[in-house]
Amino acid sequence: MLALVLVLALCCCSGAEEIKIGACIYRFNDAFMLRFRNAMAEESGNAGAVITMADGQDDQNTQDAQIDDFIANGVNVLIVNPVDRMSSQAIIDKAKAANIPVVFINREPTPEMLATYDKAYYIGAKAEESGTQSGQLIADYFKAHPEADKNHDGKIQFVLLRGQNGHQDMILRSKYSVEAIRDAGFEPVEVAGAIANWDKFEAMTIMNAFFMAIGAENIEAVIANNDEMALGAVEVLKANDYNTGNPEAYIPVVGVDANASALEEMKTGGLLGTVLNDAENQGTAAVRLAVALASGKDTGSIGYGITDGKYIWVPYRKVTRGE
Repeated sequence: MLALVLVLALCCCSGAEEIKIGACIYRFNDAFMLRFRNAMAEESGNAGAVITMADGQDDQNTQDAQIDDFIANGVNVLIVNPVDRMSSQAIIDKAKAANIPVVFINREPTPEMLATYDKAYYIGAKAEESGTQSGQLIADYFKAHPEADKNHDGKIQFVLLRGQNGHQDMILRSKYSVEAIRDAGFEPVEVAGAIANWDKFEAMTIMNAFFMAIGAENIEAVIANNDEMALGAVEVLKANDYNTGNPEAYIPVVGVDANASALEEMKTGGLLGTVLNDAENQGTAAVRLAVALASGKDTGSIGYGITDGKYIWVPYRKVTRGE
């Protein structure tokens, strides 16, 4: 099994057999999933469980082999952040055949998939909320700063940096951010957009190409589906003497996640705002649910409400400078 991180948490006095959790992460070198992993590790220690985390390295075949290994090694429950969310049915089928509960995180299986197994659950945040809040951050800025409408046409010409193709968060964040701008009374106009796979460096390459081809005068805002891509856009803007403190050379950029690097960039004004994707609560909820399922305890006692018998939703929150 590739790239395993083992967190051992020993029961001090109960004498009960430890619960073994196998956690599959799509990619370790993802800032948001690092926060998620840290939260799961901490809660596993609190719960007296043993959690082993595997790095899928953004390859579904690698992750499939890791799931097979976890099942063969006798884990009591799986937590899975699938590389490809459409692979979730095959993962559910494996867990069901082994009679092992499976808790999906971050990448949501379809309701039809979850319905095929009574021990399959999903923990995440409703992506449409983050999209709406991203769009609201941009609209609120334009209401407070009419000069941001460079050509005074009542429209917001924006660049949209999208996450992974097919990911539900990419689809919903993109859609609802644009709808929120329209609902606020502005006409949204996407002057450029591309898939940047949640990656800062891909976003830098793409944003640099857009900046050179379109020109700063034709870009009034940047909406990114996550903080890493937003920070990539900010790097390009700064390299071209934008977003460095001069109010006349500023393009508002928003992201999602509220990672530490994004919060730091907000303090200096390079990033307008972000939306908190609460990895800490999601990671905690994932382990609590996994432990309850593995031990046969009442899931109503974990401190997080379960919706429709399958879902735990953790809300998003807008974060602006000074918060």
